[in-house]
Amino acid sequence: MLVLLPPSEGKAPSGRGTALKLESLSLPGLTEARRAVLDELAELCAGDEEKAREVLGLSEGLRGEIAKNTELRSAGARPAGEIYTGVLYDALDLASLDTAAKRRASRSLLVFSGLWGAVRVTDRIPSYRCSMGVRLPGLGALGAHWRTPMAAALPEVAGDGLVLDLRSSAYTGAWKPKGEVAGRTATVRVLHAPTRKVVSHFNKATKGRIVRSLLAAGAAPADPAELVETLRDLGYEVEVQAPARAGTAWALDVLVNEVH
Repeated sequence: MLVLLPPSEGKAPSGRGTALKLESLSLPGLTEARRAVLDELAELCAGDEEKAREVLGLSEGLRGEIAKNTELRSAGARPAGEIYTGVLYDALDLASLDTAAKRRASRSLLVFSGLWGAVRVTDRIPSYRCSMGVRLPGLGALGAHWRTPMAAALPEVAGDGLVLDLRSSAYTGAWKPKGEVAGRTATVRVLHAPTRKVVSHFNKATKGRIVRSLLAAGAAPADPAELVETLRDLGYEVEVQAPARAGTAWALDVLVNEVH
């Protein structure tokens, strides 16, 4: 099972240990594309601060995030699972999983990123600020920048098992499963059952709990149909729309009554 996750906008501080080693990150086929974003982002943020704030879409109160990007090569790196914070990652709570579940997380979780393309939770990265929606002056839109290297690297990472796609819309454009891979991909919406509406905070927290439940249970559904049964066995109320044609993803709705 491969689980695709969005990053978090907010991130924990960089570590005090060894600095980033770009070549040590998972998915080595993305290295040159990562280097290109890293170089331009660092140069942008070391120059005109106002321009950098505009390009990165930062409010005045987040101006301090620009300095963080100037130190990407020298700041201490931490596992990505510790860097990413926020609602989904709080609910997932990787640190409190048992040893076996943490091993499963290291194998199955892949976090998408405007800067790194995609990383595993064990990859050591510094804290940064760069969403997939950014358009860098030289490279252009990051979603488009990542499509070609992702298309080459991700099918191999997906292997021949289930792909559980929990990414937000900003990150789905960087890689869209196609063909046979799409046929074993499941996307998930979380709906407030009484209103049938998506609530952002509620949606993120529930997705974090779903991933945690799967990891803690040692679940390994082989395809979307098995995923539906597994989630139901874990206590989730799931409605499913099987694909109307080959080569398209399954759509799952998880219904929850309490918004928290």
